[in-house]
Amino acid sequence: MNWSGIIIGIFAFVITGLFHPIVVKCEYYFSEKIWPVFLVAGLASAAGSLVVEDFIASGALGILSFVLLWCIRELKEQTERVRKGWFPKNPRRSYE
Repeated sequence: MNWSGIIIGIFAFVITGLFHPIVVKCEYYFSEKIWPVFLVAGLASAAGSLVVEDFIASGALGILSFVLLWCIRELKEQTERVRKGWFPKNPRRSYE
């Protein structure tokens, strides 16, 4: 039996679930201006997935890279959700 696909699928499920609250907290504390951090981390993860020889680790890094890059879009959408009042605003930050 080959468990690689199941292991990678579990990783995809967990990492996607973990990054939703991370995006919410990042927008709350740093605004959407933190997107370059996600870009650099996503590109680094993508580069890592190209050089890692282990199939599962390479797949996990590839999934992580695309989740990090997807977070850039989610940060912008989270800003819009805050503007609509669906999520709380940070009282210590000024909003335009």
